[in-house]
Amino acid sequence: MNRLMMTAAVLGIVAAGSAAAGVTDADLANDQATTGDIVTNGMGRDLQRYSPLDILNRDNVKNLVPAWAFSLGGEKQRGQETQPLVHDGVMYITGSYSRIYALDVKTGTEIWQYDARLPEGILPCCDVVNRGAAIYGDNVYFGTLDARLVALNAKTGDVVWNKKIADYKAGYSYTAAPLIVDGKVIIGNSGGEFGVVGTVYAYGAENGDLIWTRPVIEGHMGSLNGEPSTMTGTLNATWPGDMWQTGGGATWNGGSYDADTHTVVFGAGNPAPWNSWLRAAGNPSGTEGDNLYAASRIGIDPDNGEIKWHYQSTPREGWDYDGVNEVVAYTDREGNKRFATADRNGFFYVLNRDDGAFVSGTPFVKDITWAEGIDENGRPIFVESNRPGNPAEAADGSKGAVIFASPSFLGGKNWMPMSFSQRTGNFYVPSNEWGMDIWNEPITYKKGAAYLGAGFTIKPNYEDHIGSLKAIDPDTGEIRWEYRNDAPLWAGVMTTAGGLVFTGNPEGQFIAFDDETGEILWSFQTGSGIVGQPVTWEMDGEQYVSVISGWGGAVPLWGGEVAKKVSYLNQGGTLWTFRLPAALAMAQ
Repeated sequence: MNRLMMTAAVLGIVAAGSAAAGVTDADLANDQATTGDIVTNGMGRDLQRYSPLDILNRDNVKNLVPAWAFSLGGEKQRGQETQPLVHDGVMYITGSYSRIYALDVKTGTEIWQYDARLPEGILPCCDVVNRGAAIYGDNVYFGTLDARLVALNAKTGDVVWNKKIADYKAGYSYTAAPLIVDGKVIIGNSGGEFGVVGTVYAYGAENGDLIWTRPVIEGHMGSLNGEPSTMTGTLNATWPGDMWQTGGGATWNGGSYDADTHTVVFGAGNPAPWNSWLRAAGNPSGTEGDNLYAASRIGIDPDNGEIKWHYQSTPREGWDYDGVNEVVAYTDREGNKRFATADRNGFFYVLNRDDGAFVSGTPFVKDITWAEGIDENGRPIFVESNRPGNPAEAADGSKGAVIFASPSFLGGKNWMPMSFSQRTGNFYVPSNEWGMDIWNEPITYKKGAAYLGAGFTIKPNYEDHIGSLKAIDPDTGEIRWEYRNDAPLWAGVMTTAGGLVFTGNPEGQFIAFDDETGEILWSFQTGSGIVGQPVTWEMDGEQYVSVISGWGGAVPLWGGEVAKKVSYLNQGGTLWTFRLPAALAMAQ
C-alpha cells in the first residue's frame, strides 16, 4: 500500500526532482567518489563502507549535532537494520515488516511510504528485518518477507513491478539489499533453517524478467533466459543420497561486485540440516563430505550466472557457521587486489581477487574451539572432539553428545558489515565473544518446518563484555585496537577519510572512534538499540551522518543466556540524521 504525502512542501520536493536524471551505471560505479549521494548498499558495490569526506574529522567530530529524526512509528518496531540511500534530495530507508520510506533529505519529512501486504504464515527465521534497498534508473527496489522483489517509482512510490522469488510457505524469505550490475537486479534468498536451496537470481531492472538463476548447492540446475543452463558442481560429489535437494546454503546477506574482474560475489549459508552426521558422504573426514557449496564464498559471472570460483570456509560445517558474511574488494598496502571476509567461524580470510584463491586466514575472536587453525590450502584443521556428537551413537538415539563450541552459532561476526579504511589500510570488524552448548538430534525434512537437527544454548565467554569492535590489519591479521561492549554488537561500521570509525551498540549509543587508536571521540544516545548501518554524505558544503535505531534482529530471538542478559533493552524505530554546521567545521 502506498501513501503519498500531499503537503505543499512535499509536492515541491517531488516537482523539483521530477526533471532530474535517474541513477545510471556510472553513478553506481562512482558511488564512493561522489560524496553528494549514496546510491549503493555498502557506499560502493565493493562494500568498503568508506567515505573520502573529511569535512568531519577527529578534531571537530565533537561538534556533530542532530539535524532531524524520523520515526517509523506504529506497533511495527522490531529490528531495524537498513542502510539509507540518498539521491536527488531524497533518502530511502526500509523498515521491519517489509516497509520502505522516501524522506526529504533536508528535513526528514515523509514523501511516501510503501507497505508490503504480507500474507499470514511467513517464516522469517531471525526477526522481520530488512537491510536496505537499491536504486537504478527511475526505480527503487527492495525485497519482502514473503520472498518477493518489488520495483517502485522512486518519485511516487507507485508499484512498477512485483515478482515472486520463491515459495514463502516452504520457508523462503528475503531480507538483504539488492545489488545492481549492468541493468540487472541481483539478489539472494533467505530461509536456510527450513531446508531451502540457496540461490542467486538476476532480474531485469526495467521489467522484472528473470534472466538467470544460480543455485549454490551441487546437483541443482541453473537457468539462463528461461532455459536450463549448467549444473552447480557435480551431483553427489560431496552430498549423500538426495540430501542435496534440501541442502540449505541460503544466500541471505546479499552480494558485492568487483568491477576489476567483473564478478559478483555471494556467500552461501549453512548446509541443512545442522546435524553434520546426516550429511556425511563416504569417509566423513574426507572432502567427499564437504557439502559444496554451502558455507562458501562464490564468484559468479553477472552476465550468465556461471560460477567462476568458490572458496569454502567451513567444509563439513556442523555449528551453523554460515559463509554469508560480506566479501569486500580492496587493494592492500603492496598494491595486491584482494578480497576480505570475516567469517562466522571466527577466522578473518584474505582471498585473491582474480580467482578467489586462499591467501591467509587468521583468528579475529578469542577461544576458537572447533579448529586449531587454517592450513596452507585454506582448509580448517578440525578439532574433531569439538564436533557435536552423533545421535546414532547415543543409547536411545535421541540426542548426541553435548559439546561447548566457540564461537556460538551467531558467529564471531554475523550479518553486520565491517568497513575498510583506505586511510589506514585496516578493517574495522564488529565481533562477538560468545560460545554455546550444542548437540545434534535426529531430523527429517518437512516442507515449511524448521530443519535443524540440533539444540543449543548461547553463553557469554567473558563477564565484562560480549561485543568487540576490532581494528584488524589484513596483511598480518594483527588486531591493532579493540573496543569492548557489554552487549553483543549487531550494527554496521563506516569509516571516513577524516580518521573516524562510526558504529552503534544495543545500548543505544551511536559512537565515533579515532581510526588509529580506538579512542571514543563522540557519542549520542538514540533511545533504542542500534543494529542498522551508518552512512555519510555532503550537502550544501556540510557533512551529514545518518543511522537507524531500533533494537531487534537475531540476538533477542536466538540468544539463549545472552538474550536474557539484554532483555532490558527497548525496541524502537527512529532514523537519526546529524550534521556538522559549517560554522563549527573549523572549531576544535
